[in-house]
Order: sequence, then C-alpha cells, then structure tokens
Amino acid sequence: MGDLFKSTKVTDAKRIVIKIGSALLVDEKHGTVHRKWLETLAKDIATAKARGQEVVIVTSGAIAVGRRHLDLPKGSLRLDEKQAAAACGNIRLAHAYQEVLGHHQMSVAQILVTLEDSENRRRYINARNTIETLLKVGAVPLINENDSIATDEIRFGDNDRLAARVAAMISADTLVLFSDIDGLYTADPSKDKNAEFIDVVEAFISPSIEAMAGGSASDFGSGGMMTKIAAAKIALNAGCRMVITKGNPLHPLKALEDGAKCTWFLPDATPKKARKQWISGSLKPMGEVIVDAGAITALKTEKSSLLPIGVKEVIGDFMRGEAVIVKGPEGEEIGRGLIAYGSEDARKIVGLKSSEIKEKLGYMGRDEMIHRDHLVVEL
Repeated sequence: MGDLFKSTKVTDAKRIVIKIGSALLVDEKHGTVHRKWLETLAKDIATAKARGQEVVIVTSGAIAVGRRHLDLPKGSLRLDEKQAAAACGNIRLAHAYQEVLGHHQMSVAQILVTLEDSENRRRYINARNTIETLLKVGAVPLINENDSIATDEIRFGDNDRLAARVAAMISADTLVLFSDIDGLYTADPSKDKNAEFIDVVEAFISPSIEAMAGGSASDFGSGGMMTKIAAAKIALNAGCRMVITKGNPLHPLKALEDGAKCTWFLPDATPKKARKQWISGSLKPMGEVIVDAGAITALKTEKSSLLPIGVKEVIGDFMRGEAVIVKGPEGEEIGRGLIAYGSEDARKIVGLKSSEIKEKLGYMGRDEMIHRDHLVVEL
C-alpha cells in the first residue's frame, strides 16, 4: 500500500469521516430527505465497512428538514427559530439514516456537538472516547452541530470545519467532503473560463491556495470554498488526508473510488505521527509521573502502555486527559503523554495491578495510566 497519507485512493483508508451537505441531503423546496440518494450512500458505506473500513458521518440538513415540519416562514430565520427547526429536524434525519443503514445491518448512533466540545479538554476526551467505542462495536457515528443549544459564540458555523475537527479528534486518516463542486480551481470556474483545476495539494495550505478559494462564503456554492480550505488546514495538521468531490451522483463514495474528478489534500505525516508531535511539542505538561526501571524497559523496548503497577509517584494537580511528563527514578525524562486519570485518582492507584483499580476507585477505569497511543517515549 505504501504510505497511506500519500495515497489518493479512498479504498486505502482505514478510518473515514464523510461530510454531507444540506443541499445534497435535503430537497429545500419540500424539506424532505433525498431518500434514493441516501440509500445509495448507505450501500457504499456498507461496502466500505465490509472491507474493514470504519466510517463516521458528519451531516447537515437538520434545520432544512425541521423548518418545513414546523411550518416556519420562508427566508432567514431568527436564532430561536433555527434552534427549534434543528430540534425537530435532527430526529427525522437520524431516523432516515437509521432506516437506510439498518437495511445493511448497521447501527447508527447520533452525537450532537458544539465548538466548545472540541476545545474544552474534558469534553474533547469524552467525545473522542464515545466515538472510539462506537466504532469498536461496529456502529456508524452520526454527528451534527448541536444547533438547538449552540449560540453564535460556541458554533462552528459550518460542517466542513466540524468534520475536520472530528477527523482530527479521532485520528481519522481520510476526510471526504461531498460538495456541489468537483474540487479546487485556481479561480471560480463559473466566472472565469480560464480557471485551472488543481488535483493535488501537498503538505500545507499556502497563501496562494487560500487566494484560489476566494474571500466569500458564497463563493463556489453553499458551503463556501473558504470553509473547505479551512477544513483542509485542520485535517493536514492532524495528518489526515482530505478530498473534495461532487456528491450529487448516486453512489457518491463508489464514484470517488472509481476515479471521479476530485482534489486531494495530502499531509506530510500520518495521523499517529501528527498526534505524537502534538503531544510532545504543543501541549503544556500539567504534572509528572515517576516510573520504575521495569516500566522504563517496557515503554522503551516493548512499546507498551504505562500501567499503574509501574508507577512510583504522581506529582502535580491535573485533570484526566491532560499532558504529563513521564520520568525515571533518577528524574530523567522518559517521555510525555495524555494521562487517563486525574491526579487524585492517579495517586490512589499507584503501584496497583490493573485488576485492582475498580476496588480501589469504586468504578471501572482504564487499565492503563497512559495508553501507548497517547504516549511519546524518548528512545
């Protein structure tokens, strides 16, 4: 397969986030779901899952669906009307997804998030753990912005960036943005006949690429190419490939697999490597964990997780999910990681076997103090 993050084949993906825009999903005039289109997407997702790929859906359309059923006026809606429409529409959207995916024996689990949920550390961890667990048991997470409670200051405002944040949160390797345009051009092709198509953007988003996107959210369709470029920045920083392609055809994921016109944005690192770089260099450590010689050997030679039995002391006050420095008995830095327990509980389980954690804390916590996926060890 080679380096996945340099591949332009969606079939190479291991974990895919698919973003579906409102215009693709909902008949704006009647406020109904494009059922036939959604059924073909469901079949594509079933095919992807059958070959071992994990799929997460980020969907728009709740307001468009809900406003018709609440008989709200045409034109712009007030914030409270949008929130009411979203509350109504989310139920109908989730039901539609459950029906079409359920036909292929797939379960759907809805998660509604706000911008705050991706920026608040504890909420971020809870959301990540929930999605990870759903994927582990074979469900398809269905994610949308929580428009019913989100005010302007805690909103993403568009699902392109929401999808990119979700992809980064769960270390997805591929983000698919189904759009009403087939990719990135040097200018708006509807206005400039000399606009050239860009099939691949590598490593980072340059000022010239941003200039191609234009400066208005109305450019290149309802989502706006600017929001897609902003999503690409988030995805690439997380080591996630992103692709923009037309979502209008039936079986849109299969069309992409079969070579549909698209623009790929390729990172210069894998999601795992990007996450490790973020842990080791971007996060401020909030405490320290002192480990014994046996733990050092396990971490360095066996690339194991850090278990409580190998911990001698916990220093500092921190919350679950925050960054800590792992040190050896002589005070030497061994690595850095995201700890699975707050400092108070971490101190209680120092030196314990994983099987003893529940009895000590009164609840079933994680076996690891720091899981190897969240740990960067100095070799």
